[in-house]
Amino acid sequence: MAYENLLAFMASGWFTLLLVLLIIWEAVWKGISLWKAGRNDHLVWFVFLFILNTAGILPIIYLLIYRKRRKKSKK
Repeated sequence: MAYENLLAFMASGWFTLLLVLLIIWEAVWKGISLWKAGRNDHLVWFVFLFILNTAGILPIIYLLIYRKRRKKSKK
């Protein structure tokens, strides 16, 4: 019974929409993190980010760890 419900959901337009949104989400985060890893010469991070698909989780972790803090301007 649950198997048939899953198949019905996968055949619906909602599943396609969800899948497309997930692909876009992953591509955006992966692109930003790969760009930053390449610019910062973090080869190991670049390889892991390029190979692993983690629905944006690993790229977000990388961006949080290696984000640059803005210096406060002195007035």
